[in-house]
Amino acid sequence: MAKALLKPQRTMWSKVFTYDYWMESTGLPIHRGFYVEDLRTVGLGWWEERQCMSAFIQLAGQEGVSSARVTEIPPGQTLPPLKFALDEVVYVVAGRGLTNIWYEGSSTKKSFEWQQHSMFLIPHGTHHQFSNMQGDKPVRLLHYSYLPLALSAVPDADFFFNSPYQSPDDLAEHENYYSEAKMVQLSEGADPKGRRVYWYGNFFPDMKAWEKLDANDRRGAGGKSVYILFPNCEVFAHMSVFAARTYKKAHRHGPGRVIVIPAGEGYSIMWEEGKDKVVVPWRECSMFVPPNRWFHQHFNAGGTPARYLALHSPMQFYGHAEKVEDRARDQIEYPDEDPWIRKKFEEELAERGLKSLMPADAYTNRDFEWSKAMGKQ
Repeated sequence: MAKALLKPQRTMWSKVFTYDYWMESTGLPIHRGFYVEDLRTVGLGWWEERQCMSAFIQLAGQEGVSSARVTEIPPGQTLPPLKFALDEVVYVVAGRGLTNIWYEGSSTKKSFEWQQHSMFLIPHGTHHQFSNMQGDKPVRLLHYSYLPLALSAVPDADFFFNSPYQSPDDLAEHENYYSEAKMVQLSEGADPKGRRVYWYGNFFPDMKAWEKLDANDRRGAGGKSVYILFPNCEVFAHMSVFAARTYKKAHRHGPGRVIVIPAGEGYSIMWEEGKDKVVVPWRECSMFVPPNRWFHQHFNAGGTPARYLALHSPMQFYGHAEKVEDRARDQIEYPDEDPWIRKKFEEELAERGLKSLMPADAYTNRDFEWSKAMGKQ
């Protein structure tokens, strides 16, 4: 049982939430700011209740919406089992291991193995247990859920952890999904936002290697992306890949979206409209969060394709930037961007002995067709 939270009386418009008091009550490190340079090395503390090293990550833009936490499993060790009432997405930052999940009282138990850059879902209401299959290296896992919103609705952590409530879901429903996720190809016009490819499943073996993507011309840079849906779950995600020495258009949306880098080297620029810009450097296993309604723009400053995985906040928070009718307000086309953006990109490349592959026409032609330009390179 979690210890009682000492919370002062609520005041109007307070931005300190029950989740914040719960985090503080654990005594674990809480990493704040705009980004984490490397989840593999971020500082952790001992969590007696969970018998592991762990830390919370609450970056600007997550507050009250999404939960992110890093767990470390020592070589060859197994953590105590835990039951959690919410769906939780787990991304493997480092290492190789095994997960067991089961419903209380059920004879069905599912086990599956994972490796670095795997991603999987722990379904709500299940017991689960993580094991490190390596005898010489620790495992690190990134956990993502909507716990802050849940604790604002029901301000009692014990309601969500190891609760006796039994979910009516049947684990057998998920049985087929812990093999590699399946690609779903939609017919033309089936999706109102124009997407034609989804991943569907509970287990994604290697987010660094998957190449079954669909063109996403509206964000520029000849990028490709894929949306990720989990069965019987409202948590969702997407991953984008874009070419070396290019960058994407600035856009903005709602809060709580955690971005993890499976591969690549570069940086992102984030800014609130009319205010100073924040530069976020990234590489493999970096993490950052664009704050609510801040413009942000991603730059591949390396010599190989880069990719980022975005774990989305609830659909209720879905930002206006995803709506075509709002693009003029929530996306900045290349011809309209601050000239400093292009200048900084070229300087960053020059420091690495590289030159930009951004076509000159992209800066003058709003109807520039990236698919044709990238095909010529």
